[in-house]
Amino acid sequence: MFWQKSFFFERLKLLRCGLQSRWRSRSSGAQEGALRYREGQQVHGFTVTQVTPVSDLFLTAVKLTHDSTGAQHLHLARDDSNNLFSVQFRTTPMDSTGVPHILEHTVLCGSKKYPCRDPFFNMLNRSLSTFMNAFTASDYTMYPFSTQNAKDFQNLLSVYLDAVFFPCLRELDFRQEGWRLENENPTDPNSPLVFKGVVFNEMKGAFCDSESMYAQRLQNLLYPDHTYAVVSGGEPLTILDLTWDQLKQFHATHYHPSNARFFTYGDLPLEQHLKQIHENALSRFERIEPNTAVPLQPNWDKPREYHMTCAPDALAHDPHRQNTLCIAYLLGDITDTFEVFTLSLLSSLMVSGPNSPFYKALIEPKIGTDFSSVVGYSRNTRQASFTVGLQGVAEADLEKVKRIICQTVDDIVANGFEEERIEAQLHKIEIQMKHQSTSFGLTLACYIAPCWNHDGDPVKLLQISESVAEFRRCLRDHPYFLQDKVKQYFKENIHRLTLSMSPDQFYFKKKAEEEEAKLQQKVAVLSKQDKKDIYEKGLQLLSAQSQPQDTSCLPALKVSDIDPTVPATPVQMGHAGGVPVQYCEQPTNGLVYFRAMCSLNTLPEDLKPYVPLFCSVITRLGSGALDYRQQALLMELKTGGLFITPQVIPDSDDLDTYEQGILLTSSCLERNLPDMFHLWSGIFNNPHFDDNERLRTLLTMDAQELSNGIPNSGDVYAMTRAARSLSPAGELMEAFCGMEQVAFMKRIAEQSDLTDILRKLPRIKRHLLSQDSMRCAINAAPQNVPGASLELEKFVKSITTRKKELKPVRRNIIEKPLNPLVPTGSKRNRKLISEPNFKPCQMKTYFQMPFPVYYVGQCVRTVPYSHQDHASLCVLAQMMTAKFLHKEIREKGGAYGGGAKMDHSGLFSFYSYRDPNSMQTLNVFRRAVDWAKAGQFSQQDIDEAKLSVFAAIDAPVAPSDKGMTRFLSGISDELKQQHREQLFAVSHEALTVVSASYLGLGQRTCGVAIIGPENEGIRKDPSWVVK
Repeated sequence: MFWQKSFFFERLKLLRCGLQSRWRSRSSGAQEGALRYREGQQVHGFTVTQVTPVSDLFLTAVKLTHDSTGAQHLHLARDDSNNLFSVQFRTTPMDSTGVPHILEHTVLCGSKKYPCRDPFFNMLNRSLSTFMNAFTASDYTMYPFSTQNAKDFQNLLSVYLDAVFFPCLRELDFRQEGWRLENENPTDPNSPLVFKGVVFNEMKGAFCDSESMYAQRLQNLLYPDHTYAVVSGGEPLTILDLTWDQLKQFHATHYHPSNARFFTYGDLPLEQHLKQIHENALSRFERIEPNTAVPLQPNWDKPREYHMTCAPDALAHDPHRQNTLCIAYLLGDITDTFEVFTLSLLSSLMVSGPNSPFYKALIEPKIGTDFSSVVGYSRNTRQASFTVGLQGVAEADLEKVKRIICQTVDDIVANGFEEERIEAQLHKIEIQMKHQSTSFGLTLACYIAPCWNHDGDPVKLLQISESVAEFRRCLRDHPYFLQDKVKQYFKENIHRLTLSMSPDQFYFKKKAEEEEAKLQQKVAVLSKQDKKDIYEKGLQLLSAQSQPQDTSCLPALKVSDIDPTVPATPVQMGHAGGVPVQYCEQPTNGLVYFRAMCSLNTLPEDLKPYVPLFCSVITRLGSGALDYRQQALLMELKTGGLFITPQVIPDSDDLDTYEQGILLTSSCLERNLPDMFHLWSGIFNNPHFDDNERLRTLLTMDAQELSNGIPNSGDVYAMTRAARSLSPAGELMEAFCGMEQVAFMKRIAEQSDLTDILRKLPRIKRHLLSQDSMRCAINAAPQNVPGASLELEKFVKSITTRKKELKPVRRNIIEKPLNPLVPTGSKRNRKLISEPNFKPCQMKTYFQMPFPVYYVGQCVRTVPYSHQDHASLCVLAQMMTAKFLHKEIREKGGAYGGGAKMDHSGLFSFYSYRDPNSMQTLNVFRRAVDWAKAGQFSQQDIDEAKLSVFAAIDAPVAPSDKGMTRFLSGISDELKQQHREQLFAVSHEALTVVSASYLGLGQRTCGVAIIGPENEGIRKDPSWVVK
């Protein structure tokens, strides 16, 4: 996977993502065990160089060096069962052929010990991993995995080590994953020659995203003298210059232990890891001096300006405002830990939120639609950068944007920052340090990777409280500390780049012509024998892709290794001011998590399309005595943020029944509970709906964000659209978060007068924000539950009551108990909408977009979660993906990804992502069903699919999220256990039966959606709805 870490505003990634789920107030067994290591101690070929307790994060860091190769190893011992391994190599290409990216794909296609064609994807179905992937960044490549099972950890470690150090690197794998010249139809030598390849198509998809392309070009231009001047992921047409020999040479020079950094995390013993790493890999190497260091970028003697073009945004609300401009500044070395901390916090102060100077200067005058896609501080290169600018700008305003940026820098140097805003940023760090996520090991690995890659100290980077203390000292001793930094790095910095981008309506046509010219250039020099060789190699690859794989060499867990029971999540039901409340006591590290679900049942139909907009803006308009700036500041000072999102929750028993509502979410330190609920009280009782200009700003930004998100989420949009005609919940989901919502936001953003929308928002608020239709949930440590309950009671009682009861718009209301163990009939139940007369229908929709690749989605209506066949369909989806669709869509078809999934909605979905094909992929979906109906799979295939399904079901759940499935969907532990037992019982016969019963032609009701480039065949087919 090409991990283009673009220059976005990065508030310390570690802090943003939070901590892991099992927190201890005192040293854990894992930490104490690690503290027994001593500097100079030798362990399985490694020497301990440092042992450091990191109390901020409740872990002990152990640094080691491998004696014979010089490989570095960092182990973070923490009481967390979700153990993680990662190995990263400094990969510094000097051209844009994408060699590190294609190598990342190819090493995972078979190795000396595991010579089967695709051990990586096969292991996805032979383990209980909670994460498996590989990333190519600008100057390193990382291979991480995580799992909660000790045996699984050893299995995956064996596969990963053999893959990176002893890969097969077969030419066939290079041709499949990288690029190849091949007959369009590999079995027809007379069909035209075309370019194919997984990475080639992936990067064509990546480069159709103007935001990603802009970020990539900005990096290339700001650091023009070494590896950052090229595209590590590969520029599509330059990829076509890479040879198999160059790939193998790059591996030989970069994938050596002397150029490697190993990372392990969790509660498993370090010694076993070191033993396996040494014996399986490092003992076979000797030290070398890798020539991979990245030199500092020489400073310029004057600023530079460049211009680039992109494709027009088909969904832009103003076609005359599609320009982007930013100014980027080269900053200091990212191995300077305190400077990184300071500049990251300084960046937050400059660009984050409505109180920041650049927000006031650039966003609020409405010169553009939003900040440029690259904004804020980035430490993803040897030297950091800061970028600020605007997108959605008229060409006539580009010079004005430059002047505003320079003037704003001057204003910051002169005026500095309010003390409250600085404290708000420090409070945000405190909140984020205490929050516990389920992927802390992965978060840490990614957080330290850039600094460690350039020989910085990863442990020092983790000692966050020391940086906070030093920062406070600097502020105390030097009142102009931050202003001096702004003066040094921005006002007086000559190494700055201005990059503008404008749309070119012929952009993709020119790209297609360039690709065609490249193709003709390669074809022109081919002899008859060359073309024959290409045809035979195509057949050879097709044959290899079609052969059943012998995966017996791969390690695997067994279904018997899976816990037969669902771990219980105790909750208690109570009331606050008459509103039902679910309490879940969890070790939340001093934080209190609040949710509230409010029903949409009384909302008139004409207001429903506005619900996503209402949710987005209602917490950002101001309320009560607070204007929107004061409200935003108080949120940062006292909470982890207040958020509202639309919810469409399918019923677990009936496909034509669903719950509709909005979900309120917030968190805070226990001491700030009164402030958090006071903020919610203001939003419920007295939100501000009178600021036309503020609404215009938020609406424009939201519309731009939706439009920008399609290239990276095209498969999700396609599946959402395909589901629209199959169930009432699917129809509402499309309206709330599908292409229908994207188009709706575009239309209202084009309106010159927002008065009508401002009038609608209070009407929506009247129906949604009321205690009459609300239920709440609190997750907190046991000692904090009484205080949270008391403050929640005050909040509920503060909500203004309705003068009269509002009636549901839909007549058929089904009530279900909030507590599944309590029968219906209590005063407060979940009130679901039932549409027994809903008629699912076939619908095919095609969205023509200016992309070079397709996103294909197909959904089939099946059965709800509680139905006994639901479990079989879950296993079938996973087995289809692993044993048929992956091979046909990715390996043969060249798409970046594809597969099938079955979720709680009762819809069975097929999808492809960044796919060169459209109708051919739909045919693959049909053949997948035929394959399943014919029972062309083994018991081993079924067991592997079950392992993969259980890996997802049993993934770690953060303390903040415990009990949320019950709260939102009414799915109890007992219902989960029933579903679990049904999964265990899935048989070969059951899979063939459900394939025929629900997915077979003549049996199914399905929807199809395709998003992608012009397709004349679809446009001429009257069975398609063309958008």
